[in-house]
Amino acid sequence: MSFQATAGGGSSRYGRPAAAVGGWPPAAADAGGYPSVARSKNGDINLAYYSAAPDTPPRGFSPSPRGLSPPPAYTDVPRVTAAHPNMARLDDGDQPPAWYDPRGWRKRVWIALAALIVIICVVVPAVVVTINKKNAYPNYSALTYSLSETYSTDSFFDNFDYFEGYDPAEGFVHYVPAETAASLNLTYTSTSSALLRVDTSVGPSSTPDASTGRFSVRVTSKTQYSSGLFLFDVKHTPYGCGTWPALWLSDPDNWPTNGEIDVMEATNYADDGNQVTLHTTGGCSMSGHKRKMTGESLQGDCHNTTNSNAGCGVEGAVSTYGTEWNSGGGGVVALEWRDAGIRVWQFARDSIPDDISDDSPDPSTWGTALADFPDTGCDMSSHFKNQSIIVNIDLCGQLTNAVWDESGCPSNCTDLVANQPSSFTNAYWEFGDFKIYQSS
Repeated sequence: MSFQATAGGGSSRYGRPAAAVGGWPPAAADAGGYPSVARSKNGDINLAYYSAAPDTPPRGFSPSPRGLSPPPAYTDVPRVTAAHPNMARLDDGDQPPAWYDPRGWRKRVWIALAALIVIICVVVPAVVVTINKKNAYPNYSALTYSLSETYSTDSFFDNFDYFEGYDPAEGFVHYVPAETAASLNLTYTSTSSALLRVDTSVGPSSTPDASTGRFSVRVTSKTQYSSGLFLFDVKHTPYGCGTWPALWLSDPDNWPTNGEIDVMEATNYADDGNQVTLHTTGGCSMSGHKRKMTGESLQGDCHNTTNSNAGCGVEGAVSTYGTEWNSGGGGVVALEWRDAGIRVWQFARDSIPDDISDDSPDPSTWGTALADFPDTGCDMSSHFKNQSIIVNIDLCGQLTNAVWDESGCPSNCTDLVANQPSSFTNAYWEFGDFKIYQSS
């Protein structure tokens, strides 16, 4: 690049102005040896001259080792004082960019900013999803229910098949067929009640004895259901050391694929109240989801392979099972099973809603349920279907054995069951009518 200077002629190949006739400085120079060129404020190139003696070699010049004469002195060399057009220029009085001005940020600042943006983009949506998950709740809007089926007390057991054989839950029990149950008075009905009980007649000296398990009953409804409103009139619940009674729904041929709903369940003296539980395959959990219920959540994951198949249980007050429930004549246990969720209420005999008594039930008016399993954590239609109503009284078995040491019961469970028939005088279910409603 060369610079043009017009004072006294053309330019030299080195980019300095040609000398005027008569030598340096050029005619256009001022008294100090500098060209009188106005300084630009917009970054235009300005010329200045170094005033030096003609024989002064340029800075950094070394004489030729061969004794050659030095080249002409580089005097009054112009110097560029303007900033490169691609570089920021600070005029007199200018200040460096403020910390918040992106023009002054270094690369590491931009990297930190980019990382912060990525974190915000990932974390904020996750927080929003978590909050929405916790606050989401199904629309339990009122449904119109119509009575579709009644299990009347006088023909109660005609609606069931009797399960025979040893217990799949490893109980110390023999489930007997209908004929044996009738002959031992283990199932019977009247115009007001249906009873299902554990044998209390077989002792150590009996033939056969109970050394391999005591006689009991398990019945499964002939009709299967995939939704509905179920009203169970429960007058007496079984209790006592070694007992594991349950009123539940399941598909025995496709468990746990089609799910299980334990409406009433307890062990031994049932001091802790009724337990309502769901058992499913994977993908059904109540953990972290909003629920509205009076009971206490015991576990969140309903998957049968977690927590030793404990399921997602809810425990009611002491008054919901055993001696306290029985002393008032029992009451109605209501199960609403719909796509929006599964809920269970318990109404003592003296507080049954009028709409239940009038066969026009409306769960939307019943207040807070004992147990609430909303669909926000579980697709009800895929996890629960084709279920039968099951009633049984197991003895010992997996659940009873698991809590035996803390139950306060004597000896061990199998010895008690085999040798003390009188321990089971309170081990019986007494029901009024079962009524099943479907929505229209």
